[in-house]
Amino acid sequence: MPANGSANIGVVGLAVMGSNLARNLASREGNSVAVFNRTPGRTRTLTSEHPEADFVASEGYDEFVASLAKPRTAIIMVQAGKGTDAVISELVSRFEPGDIIVDGGNANFHDTIRRETEIKPTGIHFVGMGVSGGEEGALNGPSIMPGGTAEAYETLGPILRTIAAVAPDGEPCVTHVGTDGAGHFVKMVHNGIEYADMQLIAEAYDLIRQGTGKSPAEIADVFAEWNTGELESYLIEITAEVLRQTDAATGEPLVDVILDEAGAKGTGAWTVQNALDLGVPTSGIAEAVFARSLSSKRAQRDAASDLPGPSSEWKVAEADADAFIEDVRRALYASKIIAYSQGFDEIVAGAEQFGWDIRKGDIAKIWRAGCIIRARFLNRIAEAYADDPSLVALVVAPYFRDAVAGAQESWRRVIAIAAQAGIPTPAFSSSLAYYDGLRAKRLPAALIQGQRDFFGAHTYKRVDKPGVFHTLWSGDHSEIETAPSSH
Repeated sequence: MPANGSANIGVVGLAVMGSNLARNLASREGNSVAVFNRTPGRTRTLTSEHPEADFVASEGYDEFVASLAKPRTAIIMVQAGKGTDAVISELVSRFEPGDIIVDGGNANFHDTIRRETEIKPTGIHFVGMGVSGGEEGALNGPSIMPGGTAEAYETLGPILRTIAAVAPDGEPCVTHVGTDGAGHFVKMVHNGIEYADMQLIAEAYDLIRQGTGKSPAEIADVFAEWNTGELESYLIEITAEVLRQTDAATGEPLVDVILDEAGAKGTGAWTVQNALDLGVPTSGIAEAVFARSLSSKRAQRDAASDLPGPSSEWKVAEADADAFIEDVRRALYASKIIAYSQGFDEIVAGAEQFGWDIRKGDIAKIWRAGCIIRARFLNRIAEAYADDPSLVALVVAPYFRDAVAGAQESWRRVIAIAAQAGIPTPAFSSSLAYYDGLRAKRLPAALIQGQRDFFGAHTYKRVDKPGVFHTLWSGDHSEIETAPSSH
């Protein structure tokens, strides 16, 4: 029987992520960790394998709740959905006003908003908390994105700071993101950017391999070199490691043995769906999501495998290989900037829509360590928002404007070559199209609005005078003002 009120934090759900997070908590001075799992055997395994953690273990909800010091604080680490709701219900029936329930899973932020609304009348605090870094991050220090009330964060914040990853400047990678669903919303966008980043890296690899004929091991050296410069990041680092790996059974590069069908767990799709709802173009993220979907359409890909492509095979001349690889590097960096710019646009729009006070620079700071998209240039993002908190788009900040300007000729060459060679580069191409659309003085949307007015009388505005207008397209084609000017 666990000692009453002896633990300052509890973890419910002891699969890999929950177990590792519990071990992380227990390893930090000042923490006593209560643990509980619906299947008692998992709790027993954790406690027997890690006696050094001195876990306060329970095999029932009543014991678990009794083992927590007030205000009771419990982190739920179970599969998102009905399982989370079931655990919440058990805890709410036993917790008291002022206690804190934290959902550390990959929940849909709409569910988090709903849960917080339902729980609020009880006086119990509900916190939706994004956790990034995978199994290793959970154990050694993740990037943590908690939402919920400021009052809840007063209790929770000091605990989370003990386990969060630490950025190079010594700052813990955790901040109070905002109320109700803000934490899970930001984690969702983080994952969307992750999709784009991974797709861009995959396209860069494919271009180099098809264009130069280099082996995966040779391309690993390229990525390792890139990781010493402005592209330095966790994903670039592990790409080099993946490309160096040899399959023990066949002796072939492991990347050639892995089936070319990429899985997904839904957060990338949520990012795109919510961007559509918010009216925010996240085309690079969307193309990354769709590229995974296409990779899994095996029957369609097999049926289309003999469709005609370019009339001649393309390869970069050996003497030009280094210059081509440098062009790909620059194109990758420019496209990566667009992915982050689009992601932060969605964070800004979400904050406006849901009434969250999200500090964009703080988000960039907590992504600098622990999380999957950690990268050197997140410091540049934090600096950009520090210099101009009302920055309308990340890509127009001086550093990023200059970076893209310096890369754009390479960017355009790479995409043109890919199109001529028949190499799919959906994320590279859509990123450039977004950039060109953003900087265009005039877009063909005027024609679209004219079409809309023609078939649906949807009206349009004019460039030369205020008001809303409709053209009588049949007959004399006269124009009428349909609403009073707003000026």
